[in-house]
Amino acid sequence: MGDVVTVPERYGLGPIEVKAITGGEVEMVAPLTGSGYSVSGCSGGGGVSSEGGGGVVLRCGEGPAATINDAMSLKVVDILDTAAVLRIEPVG
Repeated sequence: MGDVVTVPERYGLGPIEVKAITGGEVEMVAPLTGSGYSVSGCSGGGGVSSEGGGGVVLRCGEGPAATINDAMSLKVVDILDTAAVLRIEPVG
């Protein structure tokens, strides 16, 4: 846990930190660097909530990729006990 993935600034997020892997979901937190935020497509009961200081919490299970800020695709490819494989790429 605690792995941090730095993403390009144009995605509107600061470094994404993995907080937990439980119940078939990966919980991640990230600070917002832009003025807005949108997410769609987190499977497995995924959700988003705001944290103090302009951050977000993402919970995603294996499955279709989530689209974040219409700029970034985040897919949980595999979950293996306490490790997860994430695929992050630009949208489009």
